[in-house]
Amino acid sequence: MEYKFLASYILVLIALFYSYKEKLGIERELLWNSIRALIQLLILGYILVYVFKLKNPLYLFLVLFIMILFASYTAQRRVSLKENGFLTAFLSIFFSSFIVLFSLILIGVISLKPNEIIPVGGMIIGNSLNIYSLTVDRLKGEVENNIDIIENMIALGATLKQAFHYIVKKAIKAALIPTVNSLQTVGIIHIPGITTGMLLAGADPLKAVSYQLVIMYMMVAVALFTGIFTVNFSYKKIIPTVFSH
Repeated sequence: MEYKFLASYILVLIALFYSYKEKLGIERELLWNSIRALIQLLILGYILVYVFKLKNPLYLFLVLFIMILFASYTAQRRVSLKENGFLTAFLSIFFSSFIVLFSLILIGVISLKPNEIIPVGGMIIGNSLNIYSLTVDRLKGEVENNIDIIENMIALGATLKQAFHYIVKKAIKAALIPTVNSLQTVGIIHIPGITTGMLLAGADPLKAVSYQLVIMYMMVAVALFTGIFTVNFSYKKIIPTVFSH
């Protein structure tokens, strides 16, 4: 019964066929990533069976720490920084995720139960990873396009941080666009994943919506914190990274 979800793979096959027919050149990437997602989620399902049996909070935080390490590794591969890229990604993701997760625990929205802290922590870390990648990528692009302005400002006596001020603002705003768009369209254009999952599980609609609001506000906070930490930890490394390519 639980393997009927495999029938949904026909949607991916349709996409692969269209890509092949139109010569889009993304068939191999689509095929590999779809299979990879299947394998990773199956492994996750089996791992969570054991993780949800953990009672000691230290073990739960160790699991989250490992998730942050992997997110940092993935972030560095996506947007490689010339100097200490992994450490920059780790610090940005770790601090932003810690602040948001600790706040949720402190106000009692979630508890230290494994079936609460692990899924919510995973969403926080995953969103932080995406914002980090978007911010660094935008910073690199803005530096490439405005290097003359940066050099002129420094020549006139401005510090590197002052020369980067306008670029930093643009990078953070650009990285937050997906999050802001989600806030604008949630409940009108689409029903988010958490709400959909709880409704499918038979939860009360108001309870599902309330939990979804917590998740949305959580995503806003982690996005903003990640953007702020990212620009502060990475702006000195952006120029060497840009000129190394």
